Amino acid sequence: MTDRTTYVSFAGVRRRGWTDSMVRDLLGTPDVQGRDPRRWSLAPLRLYLLARVETVERTPEFAETSALAPARSSAAAAYAERRRGAVLAAIRAEPIEVPRLPGPELERRAVRHRQLLGARRPGAPGDGPCGAPAGALVRWQVTYLRHVLSRYEVLLDGLYGETGRGEAERLLRRRLYEAIAAAYPALTDECRRRIAVER
Repeated sequence: MTDRTTYVSFAGVRRRGWTDSMVRDLLGTPDVQGRDPRRWSLAPLRLYLLARVETVERTPEFAETSALAPARSSAAAAYAERRRGAVLAAIRAEPIEVPRLPGPELERRAVRHRQLLGARRPGAPGDGPCGAPAGALVRWQVTYLRHVLSRYEVLLDGLYGETGRGEAERLLRRRLYEAIAAAYPALTDECRRRIAVER
């Protein structure tokens, strides 16, 4: 069994001031890698021999690379901010085209979509029109239309796990619900409710 007191994890190396590229370029392959049997995670366990990390930290290459790291971090942050701004602008400018369906057809598709999602079988006692529970048909219609409009989520490409991604997702959802409400005024209250809940 590996003596973990002589190793440092990838996160531990990062806490010592290393960037991802520094780890890749200066340390290379981890000394121990695999899955951590104590917890379930798709991320591999990467351990570096502490003595090797400390030896590299005393080299001129490390000093030179770590001096450049803040500039690289600043450039990466500036790029991420430009990308976030571009995505938000694209979401604001993108015309949202909601399919226009006759009322009975929209109801039929919404009920069918609900069935495909594995919800309860329509036609049970207390159900309203189209076999929907009383008051649920409007929610199902909005859910169906929101699903149809999911193709617009490609506008979020390039934003991963950043604060800007959450902001972009909220903006996109708001625009989609506003477009649904504009196309189907009878669904406006449900769309407004969802916008308020998802803020």
